[in-house]
Amino acid sequence: MVNTTTTTPIRLDSNAWPRWILVVALLAGNVALATGPWFVRLADTGPVSSAFWRLFLALPFLVLLARGTGQALTGIPKKTLLLVALGSVAFALDLSSWHIGIEKTRLGNATLFGNAGSIVLLFWTFIITRTLPRGLEWVAIVFALGGASILMGRSLEISTATLIGDVFCLAAGLFYAVYLLTLQNARQGIGHNIGAWSLLVWVSIFACPVILALALASGEPIWPTDWTPVVILFVTSQLIGQGLLVFSLRHFPPLIIGLALLTQPAVAAIIGYSVFGEVLMPLDIFGMVLLGGALLVARMKRG
Repeated sequence: MVNTTTTTPIRLDSNAWPRWILVVALLAGNVALATGPWFVRLADTGPVSSAFWRLFLALPFLVLLARGTGQALTGIPKKTLLLVALGSVAFALDLSSWHIGIEKTRLGNATLFGNAGSIVLLFWTFIITRTLPRGLEWVAIVFALGGASILMGRSLEISTATLIGDVFCLAAGLFYAVYLLTLQNARQGIGHNIGAWSLLVWVSIFACPVILALALASGEPIWPTDWTPVVILFVTSQLIGQGLLVFSLRHFPPLIIGLALLTQPAVAAIIGYSVFGEVLMPLDIFGMVLLGGALLVARMKRG
């Protein structure tokens, strides 16, 4: 196991950076993540296989980032590590389901539904607290149901396969909510020297075998004949996208984070139109605005 006690931390603390750099990092991270579905489609592996490669190829870089920032990779209690493993299975199902949906539905839909975990967590809050929604929470619920109904109805008009793609992306949002809840509980038992990067290392270690097993079980081609889309996918999504968000997110209030999140479906829809000819009608845009508004409110309520 890697020993981090002799590593001199690199100065990556975002407290030392000007505010405008943090804003650029937040926006650039969301834009980089929004390009991910493009390269999922371009990869000549199966969709689940491309999910495996995006995690597996990024793993050595995550280890270096954890070591460089002085974060320990050991010392996690066994019970906590078990929670991380369970959360990683949910993350593996999230990523696999989302990649399958990306290949079947429109990129804008895939990105919006894939981010639906925030709305799921809002509903979960009502269940565990045994309370009813209030104020803007009702708005989020109405907007989420209305936007999802419009977008899925339009998908059904295109084809049944497109609607199935929406369902896979919605399932991904549900799995992602389970992942967040599990890791939230896990972090309560982790020492202060176990940071975001080291946690991502362990999530990748547990998730990669699960995703690979799913890809093999589905009979997908695993080994790429053209590595370019897969390499760009892991660089943009796992290194640049996730890296910039980890770097910048804790310095912004929920409203700003929610607004920045909405750049993802906008960029994805533009890519879908310009590269794959996915035309959005006014009703599609209205549905996306409703669902995006629900995501924004859910993020604000979660804090």
